[in-house]
Amino acid sequence: MQARGNRRPRDPQATREAILEAARTLLSKDGPEGISLSEVAHLAGVNRGTAYQHFETREKLIEATADWVSEKLFVAVFGDPETIGERRVEEVDVADLTDRLAEFAMENTELCRVWLLQLLASPDPAADPFWREYCGSLARFAATEMAEPGVDHEVLAVMNLAGTFLWPVWARAHEENPRARSRLARRFANECLRLSLYGSMRAPAFPEIAERLRREVGEPAGALSPPGRN
Repeated sequence: MQARGNRRPRDPQATREAILEAARTLLSKDGPEGISLSEVAHLAGVNRGTAYQHFETREKLIEATADWVSEKLFVAVFGDPETIGERRVEEVDVADLTDRLAEFAMENTELCRVWLLQLLASPDPAADPFWREYCGSLARFAATEMAEPGVDHEVLAVMNLAGTFLWPVWARAHEENPRARSRLARRFANECLRLSLYGSMRAPAFPEIAERLRREVGEPAGALSPPGRN
């Protein structure tokens, strides 16, 4: 005979995910000060005792949510963390990485907002896996001959991420259609690439990006580098 109420078998991992999803929503809306385990449990559809079984304190829940969001960002942009060390800088597709970050931010504005707020509140931003890899990838790039000399990779990382996460807030206020939002994400990625191509990157080393900009935004065919730069 079937159990009363058609109760499904417990799935601890699914319950944890539901709690983290609820915490992410409340963190995005109210910030860390406005979150409680009781509210999170209610939104997740679990009882408070279950929430406490997974996260003993409110602080541990907030920390776990920030880690969970960082992991989702990492996988979306860089792929499997287990294979990240196998890539060489020269093998990184800058345009593809920029596109993935812009698309993820456009479709996950709450996740990105939570991540950014938690990073700003952290006493040690370098402990965050996504920030460490993103900033580190720019540092590794800046050390190659493909980069212009003197690139401040940390400032560049902050500028890129701040713009990437702010743009969807503006875009979503103007476009509700997913296809239109995707076009806006592409517009943002193209402008980031243009700024990088004529700023931090040695343009002749990236002809495929110059070709993309010519094709999509009408960049002049001879504009591989700004005037006066070899």
